Amino acid sequence: MDVDVYVENVLRDRFSGHSQTLSLLLPNGSGANLGPVIAAFTDRTGVNVEPIEVPLDEVVNTLILDNVLDQRRFDVALPATFSLPDLVAAGTLLPLDGYVAAHEPEGFRDGILYPTGDTFDGETYGFQTDGDAYLMFYHADMMSSTDHQARFSDRFGQRLEIPRTWEELDRQMAFFHAPDDGVFGGLLFRVPQFLAWEWWGRFHAKGIWPMAPDLTPQIHGEAGVTALEEMIRATESLAPGHASIGLFENWERYAQGDIYANIGWGGTQKYLNQTKSAMQGRMVFGPTPGGQIGQGPLAVPYFNWGWNFVVSATSDQPELAYLFSLFAASPRMSTLAVGQTDGFFDPFRAEHYQDETIVEAYSAPFLKVHREAMRNAIPDLYLKGHSEYFAALAKGLDAAVMGNVQPEEALRGVAQKWELISGKAGHAQQVLRWRSLRDKYPAHVKAALKDL
Repeated sequence: MDVDVYVENVLRDRFSGHSQTLSLLLPNGSGANLGPVIAAFTDRTGVNVEPIEVPLDEVVNTLILDNVLDQRRFDVALPATFSLPDLVAAGTLLPLDGYVAAHEPEGFRDGILYPTGDTFDGETYGFQTDGDAYLMFYHADMMSSTDHQARFSDRFGQRLEIPRTWEELDRQMAFFHAPDDGVFGGLLFRVPQFLAWEWWGRFHAKGIWPMAPDLTPQIHGEAGVTALEEMIRATESLAPGHASIGLFENWERYAQGDIYANIGWGGTQKYLNQTKSAMQGRMVFGPTPGGQIGQGPLAVPYFNWGWNFVVSATSDQPELAYLFSLFAASPRMSTLAVGQTDGFFDPFRAEHYQDETIVEAYSAPFLKVHREAMRNAIPDLYLKGHSEYFAALAKGLDAAVMGNVQPEEALRGVAQKWELISGKAGHAQQVLRWRSLRDKYPAHVKAALKDL
């Protein structure tokens, strides 16, 4: 029996004749994804769902405040996957293992390409519902130009093609950057809240673990400093205004068609693949670049966002909230949600890549790259205090990129703050969490990363 049909039968048997309403806390933009799912859920079960949308960066604080004040405003929420550890630590989320055992069919989560963020401290807390692997976008016309190919080959002795390493990407962006001609090398994010993601990828590509097994930071050694120095140099090849261009502004700016490289997610492609975009059908795609380790390149795709269904610890109807989440995350309903072109959910189940509506929304070439990145992505730093670790990192990186401190000093300061954060989180337990997270890295990445 399909999961959505199972949920429908359970709720009709249990709540028939009763008026029930769930409240659902959403990030702005996801209402377009979930509108059809909510309508189907209400039609098939009789249970109403009230969506409440807030800005992307306010979901976590809104949910925590609701819990602290015991307002009981929300039953289900969609925070970013990377925020689950902090929400669990704050006592904001309900563990779901009892409901999983009672309701989920065997193998239900096997179809999820990236399930790593759904659990914390050995318990299940969420349903991944958005496949946010970080990806690269390249201007196909620029890359395929006979003139560009010839000049690039003459200068560097290699073919102009999708970069495998950050060094190759930086070289290509510098090659295309010609501000006097109105052409720019890249549009990588330089707003502080996004800086850490790029550096995280660049650092891993150097072949070093960010922390030793005992949590000692390793980010301020030669690998970390070099990654930051390269990131600073790459900034010189970015389009004007990059320091203040956020998520949606990035999409609009790259869509103008005068920039070679961009970085983003499936939502980026949904926007750029629309008819109003000058870049529709004019891009080639790749994973975030890796590094040259030993005799070959190390691929380091990265999952750094994604929305996740969770149940509030203060919900007065937790099983009903769980069952809605199960319904929405089911293969049929999640396919319906991801296929909404005005929403930001991206494929995360194997079934999604075969759906005609989803293929049309994203294009087959993009989905091929996306699926491979989802299957091999390194995780975010899913530790208690995630927001503090990354806020400290982002602040240090921003200071260095702005030229206010030297890279060595910036990363040394971040490492010191990380030591304090680890101690505050409970060092012994945090060590266990980190070792468990290291085990969840893709096998090819684990084999390549070293401790200092």
